[in-house]
Amino acid sequence: MRRKEIFHSPTKGKMNIEKVAKEISSFIKQKPGKYQLVVGTDSEGSKRADFITAIIAHRIGRGGIYFWKRTNGNKIYHTLRQRIYEEVNLSLHTAQRLLENLGKHLHYSHSPGCDLQIHIDVGKNGPTKDIIKEVVGIVRGNGFEAKIKPESYGASIVADKHV
Repeated sequence: MRRKEIFHSPTKGKMNIEKVAKEISSFIKQKPGKYQLVVGTDSEGSKRADFITAIIAHRIGRGGIYFWKRTNGNKIYHTLRQRIYEEVNLSLHTAQRLLENLGKHLHYSHSPGCDLQIHIDVGKNGPTKDIIKEVVGIVRGNGFEAKIKPESYGASIVADKHV
């Protein structure tokens, strides 16, 4: 059974992942150029966490659009490592679903050359520094490019804005 995937657009309201893909496709088709797709997740809460996953379509040098969804953890996370792993899992799931749906509207395939990044809310300073190699390895093992702080704006800025 699929997780409930209701995304929010600051300009277009609520929509499912299929509609998000259609909006991104329209955005890309409006103006040819270099685009970067980003998926990132951030969380808040102490033991029971809410997770915010953001999808960003960035027209390099020309702005972008984004969508976000909230997932209730409904589970107790005893460690920061568990929460970060769940953030990465949610981002990977969303990226895979996005690519499935983008394929219906664009000739965009999941290949090593595709420009879809997973932004992870970990960095070389602070309590998450010890798990960087683990989570980056998970993302790369799934065929995506991983970005960490300070380059992980999808998680640490866009998703964080809605936690």
